[in-house]
Amino acid sequence: MRHYDLIVFDWDGTVMDSAALIAETMQVAAVKVGMPPPPIERARYVIGLGLVAAVAHAVPNLPPERFPLLIQHYRDYYLPREHQLRPFEGMEPLLQHLDHQGHLLAVATGKPRVGLDRSLLTTGLKKHFVATRCADEGHPKPNPDMLLYLIERAGVSAQRTLMIGDTSHDLMMAHAARVDAVAVTYGAQEREFLLQHPARHYADTVPQLVHWLHHNA
Repeated sequence: MRHYDLIVFDWDGTVMDSAALIAETMQVAAVKVGMPPPPIERARYVIGLGLVAAVAHAVPNLPPERFPLLIQHYRDYYLPREHQLRPFEGMEPLLQHLDHQGHLLAVATGKPRVGLDRSLLTTGLKKHFVATRCADEGHPKPNPDMLLYLIERAGVSAQRTLMIGDTSHDLMMAHAARVDAVAVTYGAQEREFLLQHPARHYADTVPQLVHWLHHNA
């Protein structure tokens, strides 16, 4: 018997092994606009936020009128390297298994729509998801807007929904939407930091996530 009808995945750092490139790109873009590169912990912390909020936190002394320039440098560095990214090993079989078991799968991500669509196409994973929601389509994380939209779109209840993510933004969004959450610690934020936020489980690897979902989803 399924415990969850809808399982929502974050994308970067949860499904895709992209956190290192995103953090590196934020550091490079900051230097390009004449600012000190943010420490790696700060650069990784903002993964999952909308891009404007991420820039504001990662480079707090940058005047807002210079955000578009930094964002352009960000895109100029990231896009030629995006093709190198792959889903975490074991993630595609997990999605296939959950799909075949009758779970509805969705994505809630800080990526812009154009970026997620491109990634879904290149990975071939689009077929597994009944709905997706991006930061530029409503309120970004940790606001519950993304989850509430996906719950309504799927026609399920919050009590039958599970959020899986690698950042505190994912866990706070789930809490605000009254949705159970599982934290994965192999992505953007470290286990010790994620433990400060409530979750049903903290998975250190994809196999650990698979094991928990097999017995609890």
